[in-house]
Amino acid sequence: MIDVIVPNYNGVHHLAICFDALRRQTRHADMRVVMVDDASTDDSVAFVCRHYPEVHVMVMPRNGGFVASCNAAIAASTAAYVVLLNNDTEVTPEWLAALIGALDAHPEYDIAASKLMLFDRRSVIHSAGDFYRVDGIPGNRGVWQVDAPQYQQQEEVFGACAGAAAYRRCVIDRLSVDGHFFDPDLTMYCEDVDLNLRARLHGFRTVFVPTAIVYHRLSATGGGVLASYYCGRNFALVWLKNMPGALVRRHLGSMIWRQIVLMFDSMWHIRGHAARARLRGQLHMFGHMRRFWHKRRDIPAHVDESHLLLTHQW
Repeated sequence: MIDVIVPNYNGVHHLAICFDALRRQTRHADMRVVMVDDASTDDSVAFVCRHYPEVHVMVMPRNGGFVASCNAAIAASTAAYVVLLNNDTEVTPEWLAALIGALDAHPEYDIAASKLMLFDRRSVIHSAGDFYRVDGIPGNRGVWQVDAPQYQQQEEVFGACAGAAAYRRCVIDRLSVDGHFFDPDLTMYCEDVDLNLRARLHGFRTVFVPTAIVYHRLSATGGGVLASYYCGRNFALVWLKNMPGALVRRHLGSMIWRQIVLMFDSMWHIRGHAARARLRGQLHMFGHMRRFWHKRRDIPAHVDESHLLLTHQW
């Protein structure tokens, strides 16, 4: 069984495209679609119940953010595979078959990453799997590039963008803490970066599946000031929480320098709403450092650094 979980908040204008595409999947016999609604105030729930009766709807009692919604839906799932899909997407008919097929064919992999393309420029990549740098800055492989042969090969990558990713049940069972798959203290943004780090720390591997194509409207539900604030706050917290001691000692200077550069950049562009939000996030980060430092107890005692440091982007 495959649970495809679609988080939604006031996204009724996206849902027809998203769910019509899921109806067209070539692999559908073992697929169950779940929309977890984050206490929307628009017509989302009624719209789905009226037009997509096959979709299971889970309504959150209050608006708790993306991470809380995903955690609740994942905790309620018992499927062998859990797939997360943003509501502002359109998947190709072969998407699910390709994504799960890669995991079925390759038991050495535990997470599958889709190829995310821009919705309005469909030859341009948003993410061909994710990477992570030693200074704590995450990124998307191939972002803003026209699709090219190097992004048309199935291969191992550091991690998957949770906007369109598949996870084996073993990953969920092993990485969930107090019933939470994603760290609830992150609220939103970087929750998948944190998850990818934890997955690699525990030996789980991610495969990029170039034929699992998703067209994505960037930050259609969130984004803007909200994204700037939480990225400003969470970049350093995720690094602090997950870096093994040897890597902290080796790369602490790089992380601090990157934070200083970002802070000065925010101050240079202080008239912009996004720059001010990022600066607020960086300043608020200091109030959360103690809590995230205590989370380091979950780092395994023995870490294979050659496995964790997968690519040159480190």
